[in-house]
Amino acid sequence: MFTQFKNIDTAFQHIKRFSLFLIIACVCVSGFAIYKGFSIVNSTQQRVYILANGKVLEAVSGERKDNISVELRDHIKMFHYYFFTLDPDEKVIQSNISSALNLADESAKRAYDNLKEKGYFNNLISANISQEIVVDSTSLDLADYPYRFRCYATQKLIRATSTVTRKLMTTGTVRNVSRSDNNPHGFLIQRWETLDNHDEPINP
Repeated sequence: MFTQFKNIDTAFQHIKRFSLFLIIACVCVSGFAIYKGFSIVNSTQQRVYILANGKVLEAVSGERKDNISVELRDHIKMFHYYFFTLDPDEKVIQSNISSALNLADESAKRAYDNLKEKGYFNNLISANISQEIVVDSTSLDLADYPYRFRCYATQKLIRATSTVTRKLMTTGTVRNVSRSDNNPHGFLIQRWETLDNHDEPINP
C-alpha cells in the first residue's frame, strides 16, 4: 500500500514538472510571437505603397536629412517651373504664379509685382507668347542654415514665328516650414533674386 502511495507521489511530481515545463514553453512561445508581431508592424509602418499606372510600388521611408538635397532641388525646381512656365492666358498665369508664391516668401511676390507693373504678363497675352523653363542645375550650400542655393536654368519664349532662348541664374535661401498640400516638401524660398537673365545668341 505504501508503495502504491509512493508511486502516486512520484507520478504527481512528474506531472507537476511537466506542467511547469509546459507553462514556461507556452510563455516563451507567446512572448516570441508578440515580439515578432511588433517587429512586423514596425517594419510595415516604415513602408509607403504607391499606386502608379496600375502597379503597386513600395517606397521605404527614411529620415529627412537623408534626402534633404533631393527635396531641396525639387522644391527649387518646382518654384521656378510655376513662376516661369506661362501661357497667353490670364487664368493660367494666375494659377501658376499662385502655386509659385506658396513656395516662397515676399521676395517672389515683389518680383511678380515688378513684372506686372512693367506689363510683362500683358505683353505675353497680347503677343500670344508662351514661356517655358528647364532647370539645368542647382547648387546647394548645406553647411549653413538657412540653406543657400543658386539655380541655373534655360528659358524659352515661344512665338508663332520664332523662339527666343534665355539663360537664367537666380539665388536665394531656403528654410524649413510645415508641409501642406500647397507645399509638400515643407520648404520656403527666401531672399530670392535674379542675378542674370540674358538672351542666347541665335546661330545663323
